[in-house]
Amino acid sequence: MLINVPAADGSAEAFVARPVTGDGEFPGVIFYMDAFGLRPRIEEMAQRIADWGYVVLAPNVFYREGTISDLAPAGDMRTREGRTAAGKIAFPRVGRLTSAKAEPDIDAWVSALAGLDGVKPGPIGTTGYCMGARLAVRTANLHPQRVAACGGFHGGGLATDEADSPHLGLVNARARFVFGHADKDPGMAPDAVALLGKALADSGLEASNEIYQGAPHGYTMADTSAFHDEATERHFQELRALLDSALKR
Repeated sequence: MLINVPAADGSAEAFVARPVTGDGEFPGVIFYMDAFGLRPRIEEMAQRIADWGYVVLAPNVFYREGTISDLAPAGDMRTREGRTAAGKIAFPRVGRLTSAKAEPDIDAWVSALAGLDGVKPGPIGTTGYCMGARLAVRTANLHPQRVAACGGFHGGGLATDEADSPHLGLVNARARFVFGHADKDPGMAPDAVALLGKALADSGLEASNEIYQGAPHGYTMADTSAFHDEATERHFQELRALLDSALKR
């Protein structure tokens, strides 16, 4: 189901997924898409998470750039050439979504999730992919009293020397974290993974911070040439264990 969410600079579309079976209230989860935007693959993933017993909100974080249909990838990203072509269009948007723009939006996503029918009051979870992993971590950092679980998968730029690097805000977080990094990812090299791990440990946070051997950047995205089935299933298993342990106590 698509809804419209009042965000910092206008109205943003968002996909909402609910459990196919079962009535009552369920914990809420914010799902942050990758650079290629909201599309059927993101809806599939959000629905799979919802069917574990959650209400999932996946916002169009690039709403300033256009609607879901405006930004939809053209061509077949399952070929390397198609994915590269789509990336040339999509990746500049990532740079334009600065932390100064993203953080007020995060407040809007958290508020929108809490206002959805069927969302159980209490702690929430968040998960993010590619650049969405940064947004997931920022959400946990900015809303420590709300976010109890945070997943980040094939993320980039989680621990850098920039003043607004997401890892620097972990001192404020209270969530449990699971990170599944892509192998040989220039956006999250081993030294960056180690820096993230140190920040998690120094902040006293419960966390898993692993490199998925052999898994390329973008490994969960079945509609691209980067898809890696084994790593994708591992990510779903670890994400479900995280959400269930943090949100279904």
